Amino acid sequence: MTTEKIVWNELNQAEQTAALARPAIADSASLSSQVAAIIAQVKENGDQALLDLTAKFDGVKLDSLQVSAEQIAAAKASLSSKRLQAIETAYGQIKRFHEAQVAKDVHVETLPGVNCTLKTEAIESVGLYIPAGSAPLPSTVLMLGVPAKIAGCDRTVLVCPPNKQGELAAEILAAADLCQIDEIYAVGGAQAVAALALGTESIRAVNKVFGPGNSYVTEAKTQLSQQVPGFTIDMPAGPSEVLVIADSAAQPSFIAADLLSQAEHGSDSQVILLSDSQAVIDAVDEELATQLAVLSRKEIAAQALAKSRLILVEDMQQAALVSNLYGPEHLIIQTENNQQLLANLRNAGSIFVGKFTPESAGDYASGTNHVLPTYGYSKVISSLSLADFSRRYTVQELTREGLQSLSECIIELTDAEGLDAHQRAVTIRLEQGS
Repeated sequence: MTTEKIVWNELNQAEQTAALARPAIADSASLSSQVAAIIAQVKENGDQALLDLTAKFDGVKLDSLQVSAEQIAAAKASLSSKRLQAIETAYGQIKRFHEAQVAKDVHVETLPGVNCTLKTEAIESVGLYIPAGSAPLPSTVLMLGVPAKIAGCDRTVLVCPPNKQGELAAEILAAADLCQIDEIYAVGGAQAVAALALGTESIRAVNKVFGPGNSYVTEAKTQLSQQVPGFTIDMPAGPSEVLVIADSAAQPSFIAADLLSQAEHGSDSQVILLSDSQAVIDAVDEELATQLAVLSRKEIAAQALAKSRLILVEDMQQAALVSNLYGPEHLIIQTENNQQLLANLRNAGSIFVGKFTPESAGDYASGTNHVLPTYGYSKVISSLSLADFSRRYTVQELTREGLQSLSECIIELTDAEGLDAHQRAVTIRLEQGS
């Protein structure tokens, strides 16, 4: 195998930092200028730019961007009952977990006559970006569409790159129909994000865009969130990643399967194993070679493994330290004392505990969301949840007595800050109000 083996304690600080470095993202200056040009084209030419760019990048000339109800019905009819049942089962699992996250208003009377409320309201319109690439991702439709529906967003808009026949995968359309997505458009890439942010003749702008994508999509999300007032994105995103922590009792074949399940996502994915057992590391290395050989996407997985690491740590305490430094998107732990280790783990998008908990469960059907922060952002950004489809705001209502009780505090602080009008807004009410 070409996966690099490392002994953590033999590295100096600079070498440790290098060992946990992510694969470099493509030439950012070139990428930035290309995406800026695409955004400008969509801004100037609207739908025509989307059609032209789809022909250029996806190799198909479309007559219409929007997917019709007839196309959705035909797509559902083309799927086997077994495939539809799998989509419905995953939908139910995700729905159950996200329904439990519905927020209640918080009301506090901070002083007699001073009433403060924290309210939660759905974002009015959301865009859901579904990658296509080398494989359709109906699971991502569910991960975005289910919480959007539960949150009560007034308008949900799905965009996805078409195939060479100008169509979206039947599984994607079936999942979108199950989630009651309002509008579906066969357009992808940076141009789709630009359409969602800026609006075109066919696609009205939305308030927030969700979903993973390639480097062009990610760059477009970043640029547009900085340019368009009232528009934002779910989170920054980089290549997908998994880190596994395993002790001497772990099953090497399970570990290798978990590492490969992430490596097959893309050549820029990264997988890392931390173990205090050299025997486990060696066994996993052998298993990787054996299991890789039979994968349909083995070329992609092999490229990812070339940028990955098998790291020998001193003990599980050090493993937790290294994992927290890295801050993985997915973190899998297979140890004899999982709960003890879990208490020391801080930075991860989603954690998978125990030998019978593969990352695949969370990717598809355990119920948790698979849209997660990558590239170390798990240190500061949460995994996607129902809260991301809502905004929170406060309401306050004071009686005269409530304002009176706070007036001395407010007057003193406004005096300290030299804000006379703020102070007068209080005193005039007390002087003239009844």
